[in-house]
Amino acid sequence: MALADISDLPETAAGRNRGYWSGVASRLVRDPVAMVCLTILLALILSAIFAPWLGLADPYKGSMIARLKPVGTEGHILGTDEQGRDMLARLIYGGRLTLFIGLMPVVFAFFIGSALGIVAGYVGGLTNTIIMRTVDVFFAFPSVLLAIAISGALGAGIVNSIVSLTVVFIPPITRVAEAVTSGVRALDYIDAARASGGKALTVIRVHVIGNVLSPIFVYATSLTSVCMILAAGLSFLGIGVRPPEPEWGLMLNTLRSAIYVNPWLSALPGLMIFITSLCLNLLSDGVRGAMNVRD
Repeated sequence: MALADISDLPETAAGRNRGYWSGVASRLVRDPVAMVCLTILLALILSAIFAPWLGLADPYKGSMIARLKPVGTEGHILGTDEQGRDMLARLIYGGRLTLFIGLMPVVFAFFIGSALGIVAGYVGGLTNTIIMRTVDVFFAFPSVLLAIAISGALGAGIVNSIVSLTVVFIPPITRVAEAVTSGVRALDYIDAARASGGKALTVIRVHVIGNVLSPIFVYATSLTSVCMILAAGLSFLGIGVRPPEPEWGLMLNTLRSAIYVNPWLSALPGLMIFITSLCLNLLSDGVRGAMNVRD
């Protein structure tokens, strides 16, 4: 092969990679459901990030004479909560914690679980047995009970909630990563790379990671909505975010006593959780279809 042809190989591979991701983006843009969900999620994220500059009321300042005002009250579009705090401000500020706690455990679990699964799937043997049997222990417990048990042992708080949810989501991501890596490990080009004298870390870094991260990433995105619901559930039970922080699950807990007085107020945090989790699920389905991981 001529030297010019060899020098063209990286550009050809890079071109194929760019072509793949541009195709993914093109198919995703043509999915109206995914685009609507993406727009709603971006609106929620941007409003949460720029909440201090939106001219909202103080989400921590209450008034006992203005408590449980109905939706549509002048000066309080979405009413006030059980302590007279503005519901619109608390819902928008609450998106910060809810989305943060719903996203960060999946991010941490993605990196940790992917690393464990790739090592287990590529090395195999005793290493695979140790990692996967340890992971199987966590599958003996339902995810909800496991999150409650870990959070209860660590105590309430944002950091402890993130830690407990990260532990919950590492096992499923590890199992998916191991299954995908085991399939890739049996391919001919991996055998060729190993036969040419490539070290294990080099083969994993150059040949394995790029071919297994896409399906692992798609699976991890589908866990984000579950993580957000679990985080809200921990706060609802009093072992997640502490009062008076605005967080949708905690707001559900504090407003449950007002359900017979002003049911609309009690439903608002739950409605936000429902809309956000639904958009995350539909967007994840759109990304999965656009990436066409089954092919």
